[in-house]
Amino acid sequence: MGRKRERGFPRDPEPLPVPVVDNHTHLDAIADVLPERAGGDGEPAPTVADHVRRAAAVGVDRMVQVGSDLPSVGWTDALLRGADAAALLGAVAIHPNEAVLHAGVREVGPDGLEPHPEAHHDVPLDDAIARVAQVARENPRVRAVGETGMDLFRTGPQGERAQRESFRAHIALAKELGLALQIHDRDAHAPVIEVLLADGAPERTVFHCFSGDAEMAELAAEHGWYLSFAGPVTYPKNAHLREALRTVPLELVLVETDAPYLPPHPFRGQPNAPYVAAHTVRAMAEVLERPLDEVCRAISDNSGRVYGSW
Repeated sequence: MGRKRERGFPRDPEPLPVPVVDNHTHLDAIADVLPERAGGDGEPAPTVADHVRRAAAVGVDRMVQVGSDLPSVGWTDALLRGADAAALLGAVAIHPNEAVLHAGVREVGPDGLEPHPEAHHDVPLDDAIARVAQVARENPRVRAVGETGMDLFRTGPQGERAQRESFRAHIALAKELGLALQIHDRDAHAPVIEVLLADGAPERTVFHCFSGDAEMAELAAEHGWYLSFAGPVTYPKNAHLREALRTVPLELVLVETDAPYLPPHPFRGQPNAPYVAAHTVRAMAEVLERPLDEVCRAISDNSGRVYGSW
């Protein structure tokens, strides 16, 4: 009989010696992913304030909330304007898989899943990006355009064209507004890099949930692009991610949860949250064979260079 899988959030880690930033989290989505599990044992899902308090208690004292579809762009904008947003900055964009639906593409990609457009996808892609631009211009706590990029796991040739168009528009927006860029790159390393080199990457460019190898990490470092590592860097089969982490200079390393997705080993299958970044940071320090406080301090400093002050 197999091991019973935990249903609630991962256990709390020991507090970090130096506070760090979770530079990519989806606070609006945590309660939406199997909400009956989110609190464990039928307890209500934690609020944003609960997540902020729990994260701060273990040394994850700042975070970047990412709104990557039209509803979450509006939610993020409102959250950042609230009275309790001191620990939060934001990033907004139309996710590449969302861009496909806004463009009216309804093809099946390599994942084999039928697309399921919702009412907000009736908004044309150009208009959706215009809404992102409006929020990014008007909200001073939005410090990044993202997540944008390409995802060739979930779309075919028509969708790829829509994603490329959207990606280029987001790159132009980030450069126009002097904001950082957060990139989603799934099964699309070559075309993403091709677009960045052809159009010119923003000064502060981050590969969110980096999924490349050491060779790609070397190329990113040559251009000063930041690599953000999430739970997958801890998965036993992902030796290529650990090699990439060892390859990139520490001054270009960030950490994230991508909550509620991708919790680190051994918590796969449980809902993720910003405080869990402390588990990932510890694992990263072990991979790098460097003192934990040194790695934490570098991540904190790097985050400040990318996003500014909180």
